[in-house]
Amino acid sequence: MVLWRVIIADLWAHKWVLLLSLVVIANAMVVVYTSDANRNLTSQWDKLLKQRDKLDIEWRHLLLEEQTQAEHSRVSRVARKELDMVRPAPKDEKVVRLP
Repeated sequence: MVLWRVIIADLWAHKWVLLLSLVVIANAMVVVYTSDANRNLTSQWDKLLKQRDKLDIEWRHLLLEEQTQAEHSRVSRVARKELDMVRPAPKDEKVVRLP
């Protein structure tokens, strides 16, 4: 019991050293936490950049496919062969006028 009193009295006599030691330890813990959070965010950033690049490539492929599907010659060919469509004769054309 006497030993505890001596320890407490010594700590109380050097309270500023004890306080500064606790501040240094707390600061070290914050640095470790911040470093870990930064590392995780950097990793997540890299994954998002890779995903963006992948989506950009897919977007370019879709644009090429859209251009290919929308070519006039292809549309005409599909209309004639698959849908049995023909261009109407001038006598069969009707003009609709809107009021």
